[in-house]
Amino acid sequence: MVRLATSLLFLIFSSLGFAQNYAPSNEKPPMIAREFRAAWIACIYNIDWPSSPGLSADRQQAEMRTILDKLAALKMNAVIFQVRPQCDAVYASSIEPWSSCLTGTMGRSPGYDPLAYCIREAHARGIEVHAWFNPFRALSNTSQKAASNHVTRSSPHITKRFGTMVWCDPAHPDTRSRALNVILDVVRRYDIDGVHLDDYFYPYPSGNLRFADGKSPAQRRAYVDDFVSNLYSAVKRQKSWVRVGISPFGIWRPGVPSGIEAGLDSYEQLAGDSRKWLKNGWVDYLAPQLYWRISPQKQSFPALLNWWRSQGSRPVWPGIATSRINSSEDPGRPASEITNQIDLTRKIGKNWNGHIHWSAKSLVRNQGGIATRLANTYTQPAAIPPMPWINKSSPAAPGVSAALQGNGTFVRWVPDKHTAKVAIQARTGRTWRTVQIAPASSRGITIPRADAVAFTAIDRFGNASAPKVLGLR
Repeated sequence: MVRLATSLLFLIFSSLGFAQNYAPSNEKPPMIAREFRAAWIACIYNIDWPSSPGLSADRQQAEMRTILDKLAALKMNAVIFQVRPQCDAVYASSIEPWSSCLTGTMGRSPGYDPLAYCIREAHARGIEVHAWFNPFRALSNTSQKAASNHVTRSSPHITKRFGTMVWCDPAHPDTRSRALNVILDVVRRYDIDGVHLDDYFYPYPSGNLRFADGKSPAQRRAYVDDFVSNLYSAVKRQKSWVRVGISPFGIWRPGVPSGIEAGLDSYEQLAGDSRKWLKNGWVDYLAPQLYWRISPQKQSFPALLNWWRSQGSRPVWPGIATSRINSSEDPGRPASEITNQIDLTRKIGKNWNGHIHWSAKSLVRNQGGIATRLANTYTQPAAIPPMPWINKSSPAAPGVSAALQGNGTFVRWVPDKHTAKVAIQARTGRTWRTVQIAPASSRGITIPRADAVAFTAIDRFGNASAPKVLGLR
């Protein structure tokens, strides 16, 4: 099959008038880099996208392309796109109403499907899309007018008021089944790469307010554990390559590890036994929100990351607070704090590299010069790490061909059906570089003139083929 594909490529090049300047080589290029480089795209309150409610479909789509173009230019490879802010939908749903963040009115269609558009545009740029769900928040503010099919009107028996918010009670089985059905509906109908949950399982305490359900912290944790475990199993049964990730509060419990302080006990107050989820393998990655600085010790980024990465074998890709650069939350925080934290994620623990920026807007607007600095941090494209606990079967190497074209090298490939992306490495002189990790469907690109090129097929699980190398004749 590979010989046939190579012959086909030869015929294609010949028909286009290209000389076959490259031939198979036994060179061994370096391993392609592996790192999860992501950013959250928050829709609630129009934090990241769209910039305001009620924009036209064309304007919303243009803003999405701007975000994706920026992330692609920075050599990032994933977005965490919020699709369910508050029991509403940033996609076409028969279960829940359109989100008000799109049009300003809950239930009103924006005239297109934002999730489908995001997936299409992101995948064309080699960027994964992890659909981000808030499982139990019903309304962030009771002053909002809810659509007739919103949970607060269609199933008020599972909701509880909490200050100015409304929450779906996790103790009620209908709450958990509803959230699970919503998520699985998206997994089934959309070509997403991941399912992502944030830290809002129970509402954060507010003053003297406590969630009035009469349940103990241990009972609450059992409900959340049940949901997390069932979600992981259900997603894997439906599409095993779809990653499941959770981004809990960054400190599991005050005093853990020693010297760490926090004003919140997420284990007791949010029912978040996130260490258990990691230890039990109920996630494919955990992204604790480590939004603090490298020092002081009481909330030390490296101390917390080191602890998290020793709690289980699955990847820990911390959330980092890029939005706090020169912000009112953290006056004087320099952009170097973020790049230094990324350096630490590459050194601490025996774990696959990765991190997630909160949030995309800070990268797009180059807050404090962070995007400029990241050009020296993300020096080459990186492939997303594999999931050997799910699948270890490597895809076949693609059929390949290359030809000089003007001042560049035109490379082309024919992938097998399991290939999602193709990593292209190029050697000039003695130096190899990864020049692009392209969607397999693009089949060909032009790169700067190279003395040799290498092609590696990558599947949906992150597994890689052996490289196929071509050198100048």
